[in-house]
Amino acid sequence: MQILRNIAEVKDFLILNQGKEIGFVPTMGALHAGHESLIKKSVQDNEVSIVSVFVNPTQFLAGEDLEKYPRDEAHDIEVAKAAGATAIFLPKVSQMYPSDISIKAPSALASILEGATRPGHFDGVCTVLAKFFNIIRPMRAYFGKKDTQQLIIVQNLVKSLFFDIEIVPCDIIRAGDGLALSSRNSYLDESELIEACKLYRALVKAKALVSAGTFSSDVIKAEMAKVLNPLKIDYIEICDRELNSINQIQTDKSIILIAAYVGKTRLIDNLWL
Repeated sequence: MQILRNIAEVKDFLILNQGKEIGFVPTMGALHAGHESLIKKSVQDNEVSIVSVFVNPTQFLAGEDLEKYPRDEAHDIEVAKAAGATAIFLPKVSQMYPSDISIKAPSALASILEGATRPGHFDGVCTVLAKFFNIIRPMRAYFGKKDTQQLIIVQNLVKSLFFDIEIVPCDIIRAGDGLALSSRNSYLDESELIEACKLYRALVKAKALVSAGTFSSDVIKAEMAKVLNPLKIDYIEICDRELNSINQIQTDKSIILIAAYVGKTRLIDNLWL
């Protein structure tokens, strides 16, 4: 696996691999089994797989965890290599942001759910991904369904800016207790890790209600809130595949999304139905 630290090295790498199908896995590092699954999927689908590790400052709001976000370059290199990546790209902020130009995320998608709590977050996501897409020019890019809103916005970005890239959604990877894997899980102590499982249990409750014939969004959200108690809930929302709020679950067309605080750590999870 090649380690690439600047854009010039990426360009040289692409010249050497010209004509090959390239898969791209963008990450913010602190790689875990969820990231590993994305990398392995890219390796399976493509001749060349590039992983980026970049803690993108423009998607963090003032007062968020930019400075304490977990970073472990040696670990990330080891995980990417073990998963079969052809190269890992580790740029510095000065390389990615030589100026303050930015791309606006679509307001209808970016102002709700995560965007309501984190205004401007998806502008930063779209900006950095547009840069990576232009640098790497992948055929396919891989995103986990855990960040469902991000996934849908990225699909919109690629369509709107005419990037010739296939966005490949990948299933959520969970721990044995159901907790969705996340780099921010490292902030949780032992008791908080137990509490964090309530997000998954709330989604399991919702799925059971639907299986039993309950389709009312209000009823399902109320029952989920009981499971989440006493966590501080940011939102419980039931949407269609375009993130429009819906009153009734439609199987194979709906998504249930949660954001809640476990201690000071804000976690998200979701279920596609």
